[in-house]
Amino acid sequence: MIAVIDYDAGNMQSVVKALEYLDQEPVITADAQTIMSADKVILPGVGSFGDAMNKLNGLGLTGVIHDVISKGTPFLGICLGLQLLFESSEESPLAEGLGILKGKIRKIPAGEYRKIPHMGWNSITYPNKGRLFAGIDEGSYVYFVHSYYLEAADRSIVTASSEYNVSIDASVEHGNVFACQFHPEKSGTVGLRILGNFIDL
Repeated sequence: MIAVIDYDAGNMQSVVKALEYLDQEPVITADAQTIMSADKVILPGVGSFGDAMNKLNGLGLTGVIHDVISKGTPFLGICLGLQLLFESSEESPLAEGLGILKGKIRKIPAGEYRKIPHMGWNSITYPNKGRLFAGIDEGSYVYFVHSYYLEAADRSIVTASSEYNVSIDASVEHGNVFACQFHPEKSGTVGLRILGNFIDL
């Protein structure tokens, strides 16, 4: 069973539909026992870093996320779900992230021809190709919607990168923790393959 963590941060239904297309039966839940018993866990999300951490804390889910990751359950963060795995964000300077991985979330700098938020299709390269990208060619396009980007402290965990006014750490992998800044559920056949690779872990 795949648990999709429900903390009122949006984007859950599109993730669920993509998983159902891949013949899965995901459960949207904020129940600690359900999350802990899941075979895989996904943390989706769009919105503000600070608001999202407040919601996770208010629901008592921060400890649950730490526990399910410590247990070794494959865990996937998507978009805001990636950012929350790290220590802090320039979007919400007073908010502490989950701190599961080391790094900062920074504002995408403005560029002459590049509007913020970054919204649309961009190609990815593989500084350290990870398991999510098995069977996916370097240079494939995925779909982004974000104004902040990851700057990972440990460069060895970065499995995909993209360029948009700055070099963006687009995906990371560390043990059983995986995360994508882009939206695999909105990235066509490439995204479905990424989700399929996660399912097959």
